[in-house]
Amino acid sequence: MLPRVAEAARGTRENGGMSDEAIRQVLGLLYQDDTLRVLSALALERAPEESGLERDAMLLALDRLKRGGLAVHDHEGVWRLRRERFRELLHAAAPPPEPVSPEEKVLRAFLVEGRLRAIPSKRDKQLVVLNYVAQVFEPGVRYSEKDVNVVLRAFHDDHAALRRYLVDEGLLTRENNVYWRSGGTVDVAGA
Repeated sequence: MLPRVAEAARGTRENGGMSDEAIRQVLGLLYQDDTLRVLSALALERAPEESGLERDAMLLALDRLKRGGLAVHDHEGVWRLRRERFRELLHAAAPPPEPVSPEEKVLRAFLVEGRLRAIPSKRDKQLVVLNYVAQVFEPGVRYSEKDVNVVLRAFHDDHAALRRYLVDEGLLTRENNVYWRSGGTVDVAGA
C-alpha cells in the first residue's frame, strides 16, 4: 500500500480534521458490494462468513475494512464493526464552529425565535438582553407608552417589567408617558 494511502487509512488528522483522503476511502469502502456485505453482517452482529461471499473475497473485504478503520479483529478473535469510525468522519466533516461572543451566547440562551424565554435575573446577562431589545427603538424618535408596550410585547408577555428595566438601566428615558432611547449601543455600520 502506498504510504499516503496507508496514512489516510489509519485516519490520521491533518489541520485538526481527518484527511479528505481518509473520508474518500471510507466512502469508497461503503460503495463496494463486497465490503458493504461484510460490513452489513458485522453491523447486524453476525459473523463475516454470513455475508454470503466466498472465503477469499470475504477475507479481502475484511482486510480493507480493517485498514479503513471500519472493522477490528478483537482479542477473542471476533470481527466487529468499529461504529466510532462514523462519528470520527462526522466530526472531521463538520465545519469548525464559528467563534461566538459572550453577548451572542447570552442572546442565544434567552431568545427563541426572537422572543425572550425569560428575563435574565443576573444583571450582566440582563444588560445584554436589554441592550438587544433597546436596539429596536430609533435614537431621537419619541414613542408613546402604548407604542413602547406593543414593541416590548413582541419580546415578552411581561412588557411592563421589560419597560421598567429599560428605564431603570437608562436605555429608555420616560417623561409624561413619552419614551425615547437614551442608551445602549448604536449600530453605526447599518446607519
